[in-house]
Amino acid sequence: MSRILLTGASSGIGEAAALLLAKHHQVVATVRTPEARAILVEAAADAGVSLDVVLVDVTDGGGVQGVVADLEVTGGIDVLVHNAGTGYVGTLEQLEFSALREAMEVNFFGAAQMVQAVLPQMRAKGSGKVIVVSSIGGAVGQPFNDAYCAAKFAVEGLLESLHPVAASVGISISIVEPGPVATKFIANLQGLDEVLSGDPNDPYASAKANYMARLGSPERMAGMQTSMDVAEVLVDIVNSAAPKLRYQTSQWSTDFVATKLSDLDGTAVTQMTGAWVAD
Repeated sequence: MSRILLTGASSGIGEAAALLLAKHHQVVATVRTPEARAILVEAAADAGVSLDVVLVDVTDGGGVQGVVADLEVTGGIDVLVHNAGTGYVGTLEQLEFSALREAMEVNFFGAAQMVQAVLPQMRAKGSGKVIVVSSIGGAVGQPFNDAYCAAKFAVEGLLESLHPVAASVGISISIVEPGPVATKFIANLQGLDEVLSGDPNDPYASAKANYMARLGSPERMAGMQTSMDVAEVLVDIVNSAAPKLRYQTSQWSTDFVATKLSDLDGTAVTQMTGAWVAD
């Protein structure tokens, strides 16, 4: 049985993973609000599992360090599953710069801060697993996801660079890249109202309409997974004796990311994503 610290457990992938992992492991799950904590505690009771739910905002350095220090005193952390994050839509010209900063703060600095906090105790033990939920948006830049993809690209660069150094002291690093997932994530996207406004004077109105239409396209729906599908991949990584650096969570996601990895000059990716916004 491993002791797992799992962030972003209030809904979707994080909630599903917390409840699934708690069947065989000791899970400390983090959420940001008392309301979310109450909901997750009730869900755990309904599922018949034991779950320790604590309040922490991953952008709060002091809070992150406090939770990790408390867990070190009571036995330490064997596995970090970092799932906390948020989405932003909008093209750079129309983004408030504060939104770009916030996307980086939550999705990149929040992840970096969380991983950095657990490394010393894992290194001291000579073992540990760090699993960070990224996205196919961490591999392939996508229209109207400028801020989100920038932050996820940064996360993947950070972790890919860290991987060999962490391995030298017994710590594995894994990046998980889900594709479309049927959660509240899209409904909660920052900037979505502006994209959906339909302002006829918006120079990007046509591109936005085409992009939004693609979100419900048969091709994209074919790649749709449930939160539990992704949670099962996380469980497999937790239980793996030799975790890999990068995991896509479906064949659809693997095929999508492969477009980027085999595209040395960017032509294949830009032709693909350009078609999403063209008339």
